[in-house]
Amino acid sequence: MESLSKLSHDPLQHTTTLPSTLLSQQLHSIFLELLSFSAVILIASIEAFFILHQWKPIFHFLFLCSFILFFILKLFLSKPPPIYLVDFSCFKPPSFCRIPFSSFLENASLFQFHDAESLSFMAKILTTSGQSEETCVPPALHYIPPKTHLRESIKEVRMVLFPVMEDLLSKTGLSPRDIDILIVNCSGFCHCPSLSSIIINKYSMRSDIKSYTLSGMGCSASALAIDMAQSLLKIHRNSYALVLSTEILSSGWYSGNDRTKLPLNCLFRTGSAAILLSNRKEAKEYSKYKLFRTLRTQRAFDDKAYLSAFREEDSEGNLGVTLKRDLLQVAGETLRSNITVLGSSILPLSEKLWHGVSILWKKFIDKSSEIYVPNFKTVIQHFCLPTSGRPVIREIAKGLKLGDRDMEAALMTLHRFGNQSSSSLWYELAYLEAKERVNKGDKVWQLGMGSGSKCNSVVWECIRPIIGESKRGPWADCICRYPIMAVD
Repeated sequence: MESLSKLSHDPLQHTTTLPSTLLSQQLHSIFLELLSFSAVILIASIEAFFILHQWKPIFHFLFLCSFILFFILKLFLSKPPPIYLVDFSCFKPPSFCRIPFSSFLENASLFQFHDAESLSFMAKILTTSGQSEETCVPPALHYIPPKTHLRESIKEVRMVLFPVMEDLLSKTGLSPRDIDILIVNCSGFCHCPSLSSIIINKYSMRSDIKSYTLSGMGCSASALAIDMAQSLLKIHRNSYALVLSTEILSSGWYSGNDRTKLPLNCLFRTGSAAILLSNRKEAKEYSKYKLFRTLRTQRAFDDKAYLSAFREEDSEGNLGVTLKRDLLQVAGETLRSNITVLGSSILPLSEKLWHGVSILWKKFIDKSSEIYVPNFKTVIQHFCLPTSGRPVIREIAKGLKLGDRDMEAALMTLHRFGNQSSSSLWYELAYLEAKERVNKGDKVWQLGMGSGSKCNSVVWECIRPIIGESKRGPWADCICRYPIMAVD
């Protein structure tokens, strides 16, 4: 395939021809409008004919039936097509980005930003985080002092997004100009021109591409981007949507000594993912998954939730993200509201009944009794949980009554790659595929939680056998070593 970065930049080449996908969308829309208009004219003419000739009521009944049939037909034709996950790719950080604990702490001590208490605190976080010695940070954070200016952040954008996008397009056999919708999410780094503009410029994408850049959405941004892509694909038929998820760390290093801001220095690591979605009919033949359900909930209306993870300056003017002590409690409340709505739409009737009866029992009979937690494993076979830290993973699993195998993908992703923010969900799915655990008909639940606070769920249904992924992707050189059970 022709090198993606060497495509023509001739603007005339991009604008003088109407893309086939746009033409098909316009033709489909015109067809529906003409069909509606023609049907209304026909039905009105028939009714007028019946009235003028004083025909029997049976003919009015037939008219009513035809009127109903028309609307049923219109509803069928306007029903949004299913959305498929064609494929995805995850970035494998180069070995020179690896940051063992000893190197991390030695560099931090030489930065001359942090006092002895802060260094000791970060050492404790590292050793209890559940991460291994193989996690990576961008080259800018290997310098002493770290290079946190704009130029290094742009270099990191290119390092993490260009390779993963090219890998995905190579796997799917598509050109950048085949993409109709582009969504890039990065929470902490907001550049002008936008990150989506950087991608469009690099690969000479079409002039009519619908592009979006999401920022400030935290670790839930990737799941949120999938929900956004779904909404766009409902409108724009016969399209491809590309989602790029990452977090730029070069500009996010906290250089102060406020303990509430230090954890993110220790937990966030380099990673990115590229996800290709489509609503084309033929996509069913070569896609991996079909989108089963998405759900977004948030609690930004509540001050405690809104301020639980907040980017602000400390007393000395150093910018960082403050994590409040009640963060886990807020996360639990946000998760509870999400799974309540999600469960009502996907759980079997028996689980809903048990849950409802337990609520009534607690309210009217025994206030000390516990409310029954529905068993999501009756409909979900695989779980991709937030990699916000080992305690968070275990608490979420405990709340959902999940076992060790259910949270294995999250724990192993945290161990091998660290917390890669929104893209971690795709490293977990890649882990499940590399282990060849996802079978046709299985459902996978990706659960993203972010600042705000917000919780986003994406449920996929596998539509074909997935084999051979252990030989490619981010886990190719290490999947045989996992799971590592001694992560406590």
